[in-house]
Amino acid sequence: MNVYKTNEIRNIALIGNAGSGKTTLAEAMLLEGGVINRRGDVTTKNTVSDYQPIEQDYGNSVFSSVLYAEYNNKKINIIDTPGMDDFRGAVISALHVVGSALITINTPHGIESGTESAFRLTEKAHKPVIFLFNHLDHENASYEQTLEQAKTLYGNKVTPIQYPVNAGPGFNTIIDVLKMKQYKYALDSGKVEISDIPDSEKETADALHNELVEMAAENDEALMELYFDKGTLSEDEMRQGIKLGMIARTLFPVFCSAAKHDIGVSRLMEFITNITPSPAEAVELPEINGKHPKVDPTSPTSVFVFKTTIEQHVGEITFFKVMSGSIKEGQDLINSKSGNKERISQIFVNAGKTRNKVPQMIAGDIGSTVKLRETKVNHTLSEKEAAYQFKSIEYPSPRHTIAVYAINEADEEKVGEMFQKLHDEDPTFIVEYSKELKQMLVHCQGEYHLNALNWYYKNIFKIEIDFKAPRIPYRETITKTAQADYRHKKQSGGAGQFGEVHMVIEPYEEGREARTMINMNGKEQKLSLRDTQEHQLPWGGKLVFHNCIVGGSIDSRFLPAILKGIMEKMEEGPLTGSYARDIRVYVYDGKMHPVDSNEISFKLAGRNAFSKAFKEAGPKILEPIYNLEVMVPSERMGDVMSDLQGRRALIMGMGSEKGFEKIEAKVPLKEMFKYITALSSLTQGRGRFKIEFDGYEKVPQEVQDELLKTYEAELVED
Repeated sequence: MNVYKTNEIRNIALIGNAGSGKTTLAEAMLLEGGVINRRGDVTTKNTVSDYQPIEQDYGNSVFSSVLYAEYNNKKINIIDTPGMDDFRGAVISALHVVGSALITINTPHGIESGTESAFRLTEKAHKPVIFLFNHLDHENASYEQTLEQAKTLYGNKVTPIQYPVNAGPGFNTIIDVLKMKQYKYALDSGKVEISDIPDSEKETADALHNELVEMAAENDEALMELYFDKGTLSEDEMRQGIKLGMIARTLFPVFCSAAKHDIGVSRLMEFITNITPSPAEAVELPEINGKHPKVDPTSPTSVFVFKTTIEQHVGEITFFKVMSGSIKEGQDLINSKSGNKERISQIFVNAGKTRNKVPQMIAGDIGSTVKLRETKVNHTLSEKEAAYQFKSIEYPSPRHTIAVYAINEADEEKVGEMFQKLHDEDPTFIVEYSKELKQMLVHCQGEYHLNALNWYYKNIFKIEIDFKAPRIPYRETITKTAQADYRHKKQSGGAGQFGEVHMVIEPYEEGREARTMINMNGKEQKLSLRDTQEHQLPWGGKLVFHNCIVGGSIDSRFLPAILKGIMEKMEEGPLTGSYARDIRVYVYDGKMHPVDSNEISFKLAGRNAFSKAFKEAGPKILEPIYNLEVMVPSERMGDVMSDLQGRRALIMGMGSEKGFEKIEAKVPLKEMFKYITALSSLTQGRGRFKIEFDGYEKVPQEVQDELLKTYEAELVED
């Protein structure tokens, strides 16, 4: 295979809604590019792209696939991405390293939720976009209606390069208004007959051509002057204007296709090679340690890792983009994260699971290698003198959290070990063991994402797992002052145990001074504040501990033990076992024994006195509250509002943004379980949301009663 120069390389991501034909298009591009000699089919599970067993089971892409095609003396690196929004992490990583995005649209369905999501991701990545209206051979295909939808959503930047002559069954003819030619395709062979535009289409084609000329000219002053002078532009001048418009995102070309029959694919690939930006022209990855390498073969070598995968009998495969210089077999590079050396033993170009060795790759190219020791996604490898480090891929925040456990307790440790392998392939899977909740929590993107996790454990790791709703990190506090004392006394033959503690507790409020007097059994009693300790609690809030002992009733050496007992009980609150917070404690009296008193005695006495006082101090459960922002299609606003009200949400504001209605609310975390599923159902997948922790608030009394009842039942079971 040729070693391609930077200006001969094009990197493109195929993105769009599930079912819009991305994998089928990729298959047709590989056929046109000579990588394969027979096109596979999604339904027969033999495509180059969807080669992983889970994808063949699901009939949908789950991971991105790195592919290539050689066309027009250039190399097109293609990253075929999943269409389901739960797997958008793969789309984000692909957009991080490509120069352009091609959004496939299922024309019979129009602009779908996945189309909107894909476009938003290109906005964030600031990547050029081509729209491909696919499935134009379907009986319900409406090019005009879909184009109108696209223009409504994305403005007049959506500019036809092509339009279909005979959309529907038998579709095979396209008018190209850049070349001003008619393309007539032989079904399934990709062979095309190029001819002049027939008279019946001349008026429409001329109008669209003139519109395209104006759009191209607007992107460059010199082109605009030429346009004013000549009244038109040559094809080469239009190409330049279209490229500039694509890079600036002021022009989104529209192409036509029935990829299943190879219609429109060759012309699309010609456009990609002629007009989309090369790696040297595209928006490249920013570098984050103050250096800016040039995308050319003369710079020091650097590569950025954007994907890893594990294959049986091969191990981990690392996918990279050459950011600068050139990479060769046997080259040693430095990992910017660890500072350690990595040997590039082999370099491959990829077509799904097929890997072809090449001796070298030039800046801008995409390839893979194997047997790296510690290099993972988002790592940069570079020559020692360069020491580059490129900006990391920013994966989406989790939208769904659930507790996972092994059905067989003996497999518990394996569950965590296997999860790391999944995280390496899909970093949007995040796992943690919550000491507070005593659960292993999986954070992911939604139900489909979770189903993929379950599939891997069942079919690959051979471990049976199940899921539960995650416990909620409640907090416990008090609302009034209470007093309690507790005597710990134990005698068992040898040395005994004795400790007695008297304390008062009250709510801690920021800025409020400590008491110096307290009402004890109807009498005012003075508190002598001899020492004060303030403890910022790891889980939020404070514990303020006052030593008010006078007359030596408790030796000062036992006070740390009392504090330790109180802290232990705050880590396992008296009501539901949740963390307690925002409490002020006054230890004012007690008793000790000259022989039997020791630290353990006073720790237990302090712990139990605190527990007794807590239950008499108007205890209250606090729940985590989140700020919620929901973007909703206007026609679904009522349904979403009703659902939020059922989730105890407090609506804080409403507005409009980019064609969606925006709802801002405060909502308890408990009510957000499976919200992504509910919102998707209510809005046909078009709704989206983000949440951010706000603080803790008291739960309603009926909720507290239910929580106490549940906790008591759990204690009985234990």
